[in-house]
Amino acid sequence: MLHPLKKRAAVLLSIATVAAALASPVTAAPAAQQAAALRWTGCATPRYPTLQCASLKVPLDHTRPGGRQISLALTRVPHTAATSQGPLLVNPGGPGGSGRSLAGFIASALPKDVAAQYDVIGFDPRGVGKSEPVLDCAAGHFAPVRPDSVPVDEATEQANLDRVRTFAESCRAKHADVLPYIGTVAAAQDIEALRGALGAERISYFGYSYGTYLGAVYAKLHPGRVHRLVLDSVVDPGGVWYEDNLAQDQAFDTRHKAFLAWVAAHDSAYGLGTDPAAVEERWYEMRGAVRETPAGGKVGAAELEDTFMPGGYFNGYWPNLAEAFAAYALKQDPKPLVAAYERFGAVEPSAGNGYSVYTAVQCRDSAWPRDWNQWRADMWATHAKAPFMTWNNAWYNAPCAFWPTEPLQAPDVTNADLPPALLLQATEDAATPFAGALSMRDKLKGSALVVEEGGGNHGIALSGNKCLDDKVSAYLRTGQAADATCAAQAAPKPAAATRAVAPSAGGAALHGLLGFRG
Repeated sequence: MLHPLKKRAAVLLSIATVAAALASPVTAAPAAQQAAALRWTGCATPRYPTLQCASLKVPLDHTRPGGRQISLALTRVPHTAATSQGPLLVNPGGPGGSGRSLAGFIASALPKDVAAQYDVIGFDPRGVGKSEPVLDCAAGHFAPVRPDSVPVDEATEQANLDRVRTFAESCRAKHADVLPYIGTVAAAQDIEALRGALGAERISYFGYSYGTYLGAVYAKLHPGRVHRLVLDSVVDPGGVWYEDNLAQDQAFDTRHKAFLAWVAAHDSAYGLGTDPAAVEERWYEMRGAVRETPAGGKVGAAELEDTFMPGGYFNGYWPNLAEAFAAYALKQDPKPLVAAYERFGAVEPSAGNGYSVYTAVQCRDSAWPRDWNQWRADMWATHAKAPFMTWNNAWYNAPCAFWPTEPLQAPDVTNADLPPALLLQATEDAATPFAGALSMRDKLKGSALVVEEGGGNHGIALSGNKCLDDKVSAYLRTGQAADATCAAQAAPKPAAATRAVAPSAGGAALHGLLGFRG
C-alpha cells in the first residue's frame, strides 16, 4: 500500500580520499553538452518563481536504446551558489507519485545556503503525470459505494474479486505494450539516463517512502554515480511487496488505535469517552452502520476506511477526522463524515493514473501469490490481529494476483560501494514500519539512521522537526552523517470542525505533496 523498484564493481579508497570526495563539489560536463541534452524553459509559479521545466526522451526498453522512446516530465530549481554540488533529484514515493511539484518545495524548505548549492530536480517517473505515455487503466475503479472490503460472505468476496480482475484485464487491454517496462528497475535506469542528460558525473537523491526503495535500487545499479543519498521513511527492501503490505496492515492498525486513544484523551472536545477501547468500539459501530446505510449515499464501510487511513500517514489530520467521527456517532450527522471522505478518501479522476502506475510497478517488481486461497488465508489471519484495513489493503493490491505480466525478481540492494547515506525514520510509522529502516541501514554499508523517537508520521524531514531538518541540511552540506535520535513533534491539538488542517499540525505542506498510500 505504499505507493515499487539493481548491480556493480568495488573501489578501495583511503579514508582521506573518501573524505575529500565527500566534501568536493560534483563535476559537471560543459554547459554546451548539458544544453544539447535538455532544454529548460521557465514555468514559474507565484510560490516558486525560479522553477523551470523540460522533458527527456528515454528508451521504453533500456535493453533496446534505439527502440521506442517515451518522455519524462522534469522540473528544476537551479542552483545560485558560485560552486554547485550538482543535481539533487527528489521523489515523493508512490509508486505513481508525481515529483514535479516536489522540486520547488524541497528547494524552498531547505536552508537557503544548502538549496543554493544544488539544482533541485523533480520528475514524473515513466507512466506518471505529465510523462508520456500516461497509464490510466480503469476510470471509476474507486467510485463509491464499493463492496464492503471485509468479505464476510461469498457474495462480497466475489464482488471484490470481480472488481480487481476487471482492473487487471483493463490494464492489459489498454497498456499491454508498456506494462512489461513499468517497474522500479526501469525507473532507476531512467534516473541514470537523466544523470547523463544533466551532464553530471554524480547525482544526489532525496526520496520519501517508495522513493527510498527507488533510490536504493539506483544506487545498487550505479554506486559510483551517487554523491548524496537521503532516504526518508524507509521501505523494507527484503519484503517487496507482498510481505511489506502484510507488515503495513498491522502497523496501520496500531496507528489507528493511537488515533482513537488521542480522541479519548480529548473527550472534552469530542465527547466520545475517555476509554480508548470504548472509543474503538464506537468507531467499529460507525463502520457497521455505514455498511448498512452509506453516509450521504457515498460513504460505505470501504470508503470509511479510505477516509481514516490518511490519519495513519499524518496526525495533522486527526482533528478533522475526530470531528467527523463525533458528529456521526453522537448526532447522526453524516455531513462532516462525507466532507472528510471527499477531502481524504475520495479518488479524483486524475488519481487513476497514480493507482495504475502503483499497481503496474508493484505487480511487475516481484512475485505475488497467484493462488487466491493463499491471499484469503493470509488476510484472515492478519485481519484477526489487525482489522482496521487489512482487507482494504488486500483489495488495493489484489490486481497483482491476476496481473498480465510476469514478475521480475526483486534485486538485493546490499551495497558496500556507496558514500555514506542518510536514513530518517519515525519509530511508529505505519506505512513503512521501523524494522524496514533497520534492514536498509544494514544493507547500505556506512549509512546513518536518524530516528524520530515516538513519531508516527510518514515523511518526516522538512515537515517542521528542526532536529531532523538540521541533520538533513548538515548532511547535504558536507556528506557527513551519524546515527542520532530526535524527539517527535507534539501531537496536534483539537480544532473546530473545518476543512483546514489544524494549525498545530506540522508538515501539512509536505504531506499534501506526498499524498496517501505513498
